[in-house]
Amino acid sequence: MNLTRRGVMLVIASPSGAGKSSITRRLLDEQDNLTMSVSVTTRPMRKGEVDGKDYHFVKTKTFDRMRDAGDLLEWAEVHSNFYGTPVADVDQKIQAGQDVVFDIDYQGTQQLYEKRRDHLVSVFLLPPSIPELKSRLQGRALDSEEVIDRRLQNARVEMEHWAEYDYVLINDDLEKTSADVTNILKTAQISRARQTNLSGFIKELQSQIDSL
Repeated sequence: MNLTRRGVMLVIASPSGAGKSSITRRLLDEQDNLTMSVSVTTRPMRKGEVDGKDYHFVKTKTFDRMRDAGDLLEWAEVHSNFYGTPVADVDQKIQAGQDVVFDIDYQGTQQLYEKRRDHLVSVFLLPPSIPELKSRLQGRALDSEEVIDRRLQNARVEMEHWAEYDYVLINDDLEKTSADVTNILKTAQISRARQTNLSGFIKELQSQIDSL
């Protein structure tokens, strides 16, 4: 009998600039069975982004309608914009055994824990230092100094929730941290809680003993 499993919901969270996007891209390139959860967001599209691939970009009224209808697995307001995870697509993938990675903050992670705890494993990434974090944010050349300062202040709040995650890693070496996250995913894939027909397999083994 071949064992089957439900997919893993893998959350990778961090303060802005601490490396979650880089590590997530590496995982997606290396893991054939891993897909990205595409969130809906009310924030403006950035240069180079593609609607439906990076995010589903929606108006605030549309977002409010989805949230009120229960169509979002989690949602949060981040940097004055709203983000949320559509329910139907994620549940379909998980039940089919496909792993899904989430790039969300602590607010969204807590909502996922409340609704899908058995499917979830979470990782929080820390920067090696705040000066290094600021340097990374400036190096991206995506935000003004005002926005960068706000992201650094938000980092203080985000880091207060470190103990709510299953794993906490200091991202001072991208290669090593990526390997650590890969090992976390592999461990989650073979956990007993995610095996869907393990009970039937054990019963089959027991019946084989009776037939000896």
